Amino acid sequence: MKKLLITGFQPFDGETVNPALELVKQLDGKVVNNYEIAAREIPVVRYESLDAVQRAVDEVCPDAIIIVGQAGGRYDITVERIGINVDDFRIPDNKGNQPIDAPIAKDGPIAYWATLPIKKMVSNIKAAGIPASISNSAGTFVCNHLLYGVLHLLAKEGKSHIPAGFVHIPYLPEQMSVRVGLDSQHPTMSVDTLVKGFTAMIKALG
Repeated sequence: MKKLLITGFQPFDGETVNPALELVKQLDGKVVNNYEIAAREIPVVRYESLDAVQRAVDEVCPDAIIIVGQAGGRYDITVERIGINVDDFRIPDNKGNQPIDAPIAKDGPIAYWATLPIKKMVSNIKAAGIPASISNSAGTFVCNHLLYGVLHLLAKEGKSHIPAGFVHIPYLPEQMSVRVGLDSQHPTMSVDTLVKGFTAMIKALG
């Protein structure tokens, strides 16, 4: 049986919950498409995030890697196409780091393409009745840091054959229930719907 490493970030920016972490908790230990899923919690901290994934890769020895993060304001499951070599944080991370126009890896290329079958993944999610799309920007916060960082790590270690990439997901309904006014009007998606979407997505893996 193959192994899938799936990671979810801790809450950040004053939130008490992160949909990515709640989702991966539900997937941990499940078997989908002959992949045994191993979920890991990742800190929203610049370098610590990649260190945590590297430890998980060494422990799990995965055949595929999916990193998951919250993208407040997006209404669908968005599979990222590319990670770029820059940290330009609009807000501090959970330990106060806020780099501006800083490279993620000084010895790395400008960008890496995600190596997941992104179009097939999106097609599978849509076929399950859940909105999904390809995104051409993972931002410049810790999400992009980890997408680029993981692909760079795999390249340096001669493991580029392992499919890896990043998926952004909307807020959870409960995150909007505690807000007021326009701040409570962001799109949401339930954990149950996310689990259904990710189950369809994982079936796109070879």
